[in-house]
Amino acid sequence: MTKKIKVLIGDDSREFGVSTADVLRGMGFFCITRPKDGAVLFEAIKDEEPDAAIIDLSMPNIDAIELMKKVNRSDSKKPVFIVTAPFDNAFAQKQAMQAGAAYYMMRPFEPKMLGDRINELLGYDILETGTLGALPQRELSLEVVVTEMIHQLGVPAHIKGYHYLRSAILHCTEDAEMLECVTKLLYPTVAEEFQTTPSRVERAIRHAIEIAWDRGDVETLNSYFGFTVNTGKGKPTNSEFIALIADRIKLRYKEAVRL
Repeated sequence: MTKKIKVLIGDDSREFGVSTADVLRGMGFFCITRPKDGAVLFEAIKDEEPDAAIIDLSMPNIDAIELMKKVNRSDSKKPVFIVTAPFDNAFAQKQAMQAGAAYYMMRPFEPKMLGDRINELLGYDILETGTLGALPQRELSLEVVVTEMIHQLGVPAHIKGYHYLRSAILHCTEDAEMLECVTKLLYPTVAEEFQTTPSRVERAIRHAIEIAWDRGDVETLNSYFGFTVNTGKGKPTNSEFIALIADRIKLRYKEAVRL
């Protein structure tokens, strides 16, 4: 790892924050612990500019949902948010993901697993052909792989289109027929999942792709879309973008599972 990832842990207790920081430092991370207080963590995110922030779903002053929304409205660098909670709640998880969380982890969990997730979400080598295959099979979460590729392509996690796009790619990876009926099947399926309309899903995904095209890393985009980035042939359509990523993921995922 050539660059130390800076991780802000929103808990300074010996039981979780300090012990977790010790394990992550042993894995090569640079860790900062702060009290489990949303207002304190907002200031720490502004001042420290961490690459990843581990925050609890329920915190005094500002909870995780409001904290992520507040950071997204600010000019601060947006870290990858990992939200932790002591319970499995689908509604809470959905709220967290819609607010900008990249991952939702139920406590208790092994600190090393947290470190592995941070590495995956921040894109360390997961796009390289052998690295994904080298991961243990228990780590081969399709959702993690999809999330990582979207991050690599430059889609920011705090916009709605990010979540709609991730869901659409997951659906198409698992069911190829979705791509044959994007307007009549895929968009309505994603819309129902997020309690919105198909037209809003389509527009938000379009916006996400345009942001990736305008702000993403040209080298990464070029590795996916060839010379399209540089020759002015235009941005891919929603279905083209989703299909290419879904096909790439299916190929890599199958290769990894066989290894």
